[in-house]
Amino acid sequence: MNAPWNPARAGTREPFVAFVCDENSAETMRQVASEQGWAAEKVNKGGLRNAVQTLSVSASPIILFVDLSESGDPLNDINALAEVCEPGTIVIACGQVNDVRLYRDLVASGIHDYLLKPLNPDSLRETFAQAHAALNAPKPSEATVERAHCAVAVVGTRGGVGASTLATSLAWLMSDKGGRSTALLDLDVHFGTGALALDLEPGRGLTDAIENPSRIDGLFIERAMVRASEKLAVLSAEAPIHSPVMTDGSAFYQLQEELRSAFECTVVDLPRAMLVQFPHLLSEIQAVVITTEFTLAAARDAIRLLSWFKSNAPHVQVILVANRVPPAASLEITRKDFESSIERKVDYVIGYDQKLCAQAAKLGKPIAEAGKGSKTVAPLGDLSRALLAIGDAAADSDAPIKAKKAASGGSLMSKLTAKLPIKAKK
Repeated sequence: MNAPWNPARAGTREPFVAFVCDENSAETMRQVASEQGWAAEKVNKGGLRNAVQTLSVSASPIILFVDLSESGDPLNDINALAEVCEPGTIVIACGQVNDVRLYRDLVASGIHDYLLKPLNPDSLRETFAQAHAALNAPKPSEATVERAHCAVAVVGTRGGVGASTLATSLAWLMSDKGGRSTALLDLDVHFGTGALALDLEPGRGLTDAIENPSRIDGLFIERAMVRASEKLAVLSAEAPIHSPVMTDGSAFYQLQEELRSAFECTVVDLPRAMLVQFPHLLSEIQAVVITTEFTLAAARDAIRLLSWFKSNAPHVQVILVANRVPPAASLEITRKDFESSIERKVDYVIGYDQKLCAQAAKLGKPIAEAGKGSKTVAPLGDLSRALLAIGDAAADSDAPIKAKKAASGGSLMSKLTAKLPIKAKK
């Protein structure tokens, strides 16, 4: 599955090995294995734990059968098995838990099939036939359109302004409407909501990456990312709040590097505290969406963030979005006063639709998906298209964006709107 390819062991791979927990399963497996032309002694006792121990010191078979009956956490244990299985191994699992969600999660993690115990000889024969068909099927070589990577970071001026909600919707729009393969990287390790907003289990991928940065590579990304759709994947976490994050930020930077290779777009939900701790995370970001509200505190912090980006990341395109904006009568400060205090225009204004937000949360969908056709969602569509255009423009341009800005002067947004189809929404 995910273990590095070892040429020295490639020629010694067995066609089939099984690890089961009970004698009844072993007898059924030996019978079917003999029919397939495999040696009956390749059916071992011990289940998944024995499989991991054995394959850590020997070559992976072409077809591997493992019993999950004694596993307390099948998903994590399958991930441990993936560490010792070489590429091309077809893994078939069995167990006693009859749960369609477990089945889907196991298949998503890379196994070929999951069978319920007690084992049925006919089901085994059918599964092995499908495995043979998968082995003999020609490998498709799809022609892909080469595009420059579009990297976007979303930062909130204050907690509760909806930066994470905005990041999730942008990632969904880029993947669904933009047709780009998109990764959503939620760097709020303890309280991130990227997976929750899409009704997904976050998994341990992000915390594993922080604890072991040396493990981060393309195969790790493939295993750790949780798929929300064909073109959208999420890397999020719900780390225990009693476990502080001990990292120098290298893991986050390596994750961005690998995501850049595996996806066409990356949307990073970036907590503002990380700007201070890990400013290098913005080195390859093309656009930053600062999410704010029309309050005095948000105006103060918007000024500070705009100044920080001008000094520490002058190469990024900064887009200012007012989110969850109530009716004018309920505003703490008006839009005009807000813009006057920060000395620049707000590029997009997204109204607060309480019913839509509640409906999206109940459905486990991003607001952009739950509110298709809504006036509230329309600015999000414009923003996602503008961000994709920024990525394409950066790829087509020979000169760095920051050089253009320095030569021409004026506000960054004024230069952007002159070339890209971005409209300020009232």
